[in-house]
Amino acid sequence: MAIKKQYLKSKPICKVTFTVPAKEAENVAVVGDFNNWNPKGSSLKKLKNGTFKGTFELPKENTYEFRYLVDKTYVNDESADRYQWNDYAGAENAVIEL
Repeated sequence: MAIKKQYLKSKPICKVTFTVPAKEAENVAVVGDFNNWNPKGSSLKKLKNGTFKGTFELPKENTYEFRYLVDKTYVNDESADRYQWNDYAGAENAVIEL
């Protein structure tokens, strides 16, 4: 898994590219507090090599909790900036700091 951050000089946003190797998966989405944990509209595209990839524009100078939804199973990104316990989920969420 990988997270790539590209800060834009012209806008107060950061283009964040999420990459998830999941050859056996049918669907992968990134969900978090930046999209109300809704997988609709946040699906990653499956590439020929079996990796899922997607880029999202997020406001910078913010911190977001997120997880991947891989075929209905929540997965954290090991390359996240840090992790934070979430009482509602009863688990740790990955955190990205922009």
